[in-house]
Amino acid sequence: MCLAIPGKIVEFHEHHGLRMSKVDFGGITREACLDYIPDVELGDYVMVHVGFAISKVDEEEAARTYQYLREMGQLTEVASPDIDSMPEKGDEIP
Repeated sequence: MCLAIPGKIVEFHEHHGLRMSKVDFGGITREACLDYIPDVELGDYVMVHVGFAISKVDEEEAARTYQYLREMGQLTEVASPDIDSMPEKGDEIP
């Protein structure tokens, strides 16, 4: 099953020509691509699926989604090892 997780945009930057952001998922921060929703602003909540922000949501919807995920015990993926430190293309993998 594919799942998008809500998060709050806390920073903007560019990476290899793509508009990117740091997104806070309840205390865990990950990088997400914003090219699919270019009208987002700092502090907006977005649904992120495999590193891509795919839609905006309001804060209440984000909180409701977190509550459902918490009840189902499905927040472990958000707390997984830091994917922001994954090797770049061409880097040697240990």
